[in-house]
Amino acid sequence: MIRILIADDHSVVREGLKQILVEEFPKAKFGEAKNAAEVFDLVDKQNWDIAVLDISMPGRGGLEILREMKQRNANVPVLILSMYSEDQYAMRALKAGASGYLTKESASEELVRAITQIMSGRKYISQSLAEKLASSLGDETVKTVHESLSDREFEVLSLIASGKTVGEIAEEMSLSVKTISTYRSRILSKMKMKTNAELMRYAIDHGLVT
Repeated sequence: MIRILIADDHSVVREGLKQILVEEFPKAKFGEAKNAAEVFDLVDKQNWDIAVLDISMPGRGGLEILREMKQRNANVPVLILSMYSEDQYAMRALKAGASGYLTKESASEELVRAITQIMSGRKYISQSLAEKLASSLGDETVKTVHESLSDREFEVLSLIASGKTVGEIAEEMSLSVKTISTYRSRILSKMKMKTNAELMRYAIDHGLVT
């Protein structure tokens, strides 16, 4: 029996993923989590063949949750499911320990294939990402500025670049306005910029917004 953990803060999304998967894995046992605490509780108490983790979770971001999941149980393969394009988060997710990265836009068509491939012991990445990974081998070029940001800072940058206010970002991430403002200040300092407009221009120029 296959055990699949689905972590997403929206019940409609969790149910939709289950409906897709149950057709291919009718005897699968599903676990559901809507926040980091529930994810860790399930990972600590049970063994899972795979976890499908949303990158945008309340309170603690998906990449942060991923890192702790791998610390608690390194044997659990994790497929990151995201509304963000590969250019934005895929490389960070793989470096953090993910076994694959899939956009929600392509989930209905690719989810079963991705899970089957990961459970066979391989990683799941798109052809375009595979080409980017291959071309980066041995690349000694200087890293882009945004690569110096932490995962949380990068998430805030992406939301600022999409036009959201500090208040909207705080609500979406289940954090205080003060905390988001602190992240914003750190981002501006690291990137040597002064305004949101500069951040938005940078994000557009580097393909960080869809």
